[in-house]
Amino acid sequence: MQHHHPVGAWAVLGEPDRTELRNRLHAGENVAAAVRVDLDEELRFAEGAIVLTEQRLLARTAAGWREWALTPQLGLRTADHGGVALLELHDASGRLAAWPHTLGVHAAVLRLVQQLDALQARRAAGHAGADVDEPGPCPSCGAPIPPDADDCPACSADDAAPPSTWVLLRLGRFARPYRGQLAAGFFLTLASTAATLVPPYLTMPLMDEVLIPFQNGQRIDPMLVALYLGGLLLAALVAWGLGWAKTYLLALVSERIGADLRTATFDHLLGLSLDYFGGKRTGDLMARIGSETDRICVFLSLHALDFATDVIMIGMTAAILFSINPWLALVTLLPLPFIGWLIHRVRDKLRTGFEKIDRVWSEVTNVLADTIPGIRVVKAFAQERRESERFRAANRHNLDVNDRLNKTWSLFSPTVALLTEIGLLVVWAFGIWQVSRGDITVGVLTAFIAYIGRFYGRLDSMSRIVSVTQKAAAGAKRIFDILDHVSNVPDPAQPVALPKPQGRITLANLGFRYGSRQVIRGLDLDIRPGEMIGLVGHSGSGKSTLVNLICRFYDVTDGAIQIDGVDIRRLRVADWRRHIGLVLQEPFLFFGTVAENIAYGKPGATREEIVAAARAAHAHDFILRLPHGYDSLVGERGQGLSGGERQRISIARALLIDPRILILDEATSAVDTETEKEIQTALGNLVQGRTTIAIAHRLSTLRKADRLVVMDRGQIVEVGPHDELMARQGAYWRLYQAQLKRVEDDGAEGGHEPSADGPRAGAPTPNALSPSAHAELPGLPVAPAS
Repeated sequence: MQHHHPVGAWAVLGEPDRTELRNRLHAGENVAAAVRVDLDEELRFAEGAIVLTEQRLLARTAAGWREWALTPQLGLRTADHGGVALLELHDASGRLAAWPHTLGVHAAVLRLVQQLDALQARRAAGHAGADVDEPGPCPSCGAPIPPDADDCPACSADDAAPPSTWVLLRLGRFARPYRGQLAAGFFLTLASTAATLVPPYLTMPLMDEVLIPFQNGQRIDPMLVALYLGGLLLAALVAWGLGWAKTYLLALVSERIGADLRTATFDHLLGLSLDYFGGKRTGDLMARIGSETDRICVFLSLHALDFATDVIMIGMTAAILFSINPWLALVTLLPLPFIGWLIHRVRDKLRTGFEKIDRVWSEVTNVLADTIPGIRVVKAFAQERRESERFRAANRHNLDVNDRLNKTWSLFSPTVALLTEIGLLVVWAFGIWQVSRGDITVGVLTAFIAYIGRFYGRLDSMSRIVSVTQKAAAGAKRIFDILDHVSNVPDPAQPVALPKPQGRITLANLGFRYGSRQVIRGLDLDIRPGEMIGLVGHSGSGKSTLVNLICRFYDVTDGAIQIDGVDIRRLRVADWRRHIGLVLQEPFLFFGTVAENIAYGKPGATREEIVAAARAAHAHDFILRLPHGYDSLVGERGQGLSGGERQRISIARALLIDPRILILDEATSAVDTETEKEIQTALGNLVQGRTTIAIAHRLSTLRKADRLVVMDRGQIVEVGPHDELMARQGAYWRLYQAQLKRVEDDGAEGGHEPSADGPRAGAPTPNALSPSAHAELPGLPVAPAS
C-alpha cells in the first residue's frame, strides 16, 4: 500500500532518514509531521529527527531509532531558556524521553507539539486518520504554506486581506488641505474636455455645407470656411491652454499629497515600538515608504487625472451622440457591457497580483538592505557568491511572479482593443445603412466616427488605467498597514509632567512576556537617586530585557516601573527618554560629521558644548587628529573610526544631553584592554551624580557599583555589593569563581577579566554549548569540561 505524506513534513528529513523511515513504516501508515533537532543529550551539536505518524512517535538519535505507540496519555511539552529549549515526551508514568535543541528549530518543534495534540484530539473523537494534507513549512520562517500558494501566509501576515480599490479613497484625508486646488483642477478638466469635443461637432457643417455642396457644383464660401476653420483653431488653442493648466496644477497637488503621505508614514513609523521593527525587514519598510508612495504619487498626478478626463469625455461624448442620433448612439455603446465584464474579471487578479509583486520586490530590497551594510562581513568570509545567489534567487522569484501576471495583462489590453474595433465596424455598417436610407447625412456620420474615435479611445485608456489603479491600491494598502498599526508603547491621554527627575527608579512586581515566553517574572528592585547598579547573570537571564523595559522600548505586562513614584506609562515617551542616556555595546553613528553625531541628542548644542562633552569622554584628542577635526565625516555607521573611537563618541553624545539616568549596556565588551581603560575613565566622568544601571561583560567594570543585582531566568536571586556577595558564596560567588577559573586557564594566552554574564565567546569547545545552559533546563546532564 502506498504511503501519503505531507510534502513539507517529508522534505524536512534528510535522505538517509527518509530511506530508513520508508522501511520502518507499516502498510498505510502516513507521516503527519516531522522535525529535525540539533543537539544531543550533552548539549553538543548533533543531528536528530522526530517523526509523528497517526499510529506512533519515532525518534532518531546517535543511539539509533526509538518509537512509542500513541496511547491516549502520550503527550509532548516544551520549555526554553538561555538559547536552549527542551522537548519532553511524557505519559501518565512520567517522562519517557527528552530532546534538547536550539531556538532556531523551536518553532518547528512547537508545530510538532500542536500536531500531536490535534491528532490525539481526533483519536479521542474517533477519527484516527492523520491529516496528510498538512501544508509544508516556509523555508524562511517555518510557517505552513498551502501547496497551491505562492507566498507564506505568516511572512505576508500584514497583507492577508486582499487590497480593495476603495482603499484609494482613504487618501482623501491627505487631499483635504488642497481642496481649493483640486476643485480648480476639476473645473479645468471639465472645460478642457469640453473644448476637445468642439472640433468633431464642427466637421458636420464643414461636410454638409461646404464639401458636399462643392462636389455637387456649388461654390465654396471663403468666409464660411474661415469661420469653421477659425473655430477649430480656437478650440484647439483653448484645449491646449486648459490642458496645460490642469496638468500643472494637479501635478503640484499630487506631489504634495505624496510628500505628506511619506512624511506621515515615516513619522508614524518612528512612533511605533521596537517589537514592530523586530518582525519587519528593513528593505520592506524602505520599499513601502519609498517606491509605494512614489507609485501613488504617479497615479494621482497622471493616471487619476487621465481617469477623470476619460469619464468626463465618455459622458459628454455619449450625450452628444444621443443628441445627434439616438439609434446610432445605441449601436456605439454595444461593446460597453463586454468591456465592463472583462474589466470586472481581470481587476481582482490584477489587484492581488500587483500586491504579490510588491511583497516579492521587497525580498529583493531586503537582500540589498542586508548585504550593503554588512559588506565587511560578506567580504571577510568570502561570501560574495552566496549573496549573489541570494539576490539572483530573489530577482528570479520577482521575475516569475511578474511573468504570471503579465499573462493576464497581455491578453486583457488586446481584447479591449479588439472589442472597440468591432464596435467601430458595426457603427460604420449601421451608419452607411442609415445614410443610404436618407436618415442621416454624410456629415453626421463623419462627426459620429470622429466622436466614436474619442469614445473608444477613452475606453481603451480606461482599460489600461485598471492596471495602474490596482498597483496604486496595492501600494496604498501596504502604506496604510503601517499607518493603521497602533504602537504597543502609547503616549498617555493625559500625560504627567516630569521636568527634572531625581532619579529614583522603583520596579514593583515586574513581569514581561515576549510572545508566549515569560522573560521577566515577579521582579522587585528599588534604585536610589545617584546609585550605580550593576546587572550580572548568565546570557538570557533578562538583563537586557530589563534595560529595554526601563527605557520603555517595551511596556511591562505585569507590575510597574516608577520614576520618583510616578509610573513611567503616565509620562510622554519622548519626555521620559529625554532624561535617559544610553551607551550601547555597539554604538551606532549616523553618516555625517563627528560634531553632528555628538550633538545628535541636542541638535542646538554650541561647538563649545560639543568640545566639552568630547573632552569629558576622552575623545577630543583623537578627534583633533582626524583630517577635518570635528567636521570630519565618519562614514556610514562610523566605518571610518575604530570601535573604541566610536564608543567614546557615543559616550560624548550621552554626556551632552546631561541625563539624570544613565544606562550602560556592555559598553566596553567589544574593545581591547587598553581602550577599555580609556573608556572606563570616560565612563567615570559620565556616571558622576547620575542614577546608573550597567550591564558589563567584564566584572572589573562593575567593581565601582554600589550594588550588584544577580539575575537568573528573569528573576533577581541576589542583591548587594561585591564584597558582601562574595562573602555569601551564593550565585554571584559561583559565577565569579567560574570566570576566575576561566581567566587562570587562559592565562598563558593573555587572559581576560572575569565576565559578568558567563564565559566569553569561544570559551566552550567548538561543538558544545556553555555548561551554564544545563542549569537552565532541569533534567539535562552537565556537559563534561573540554
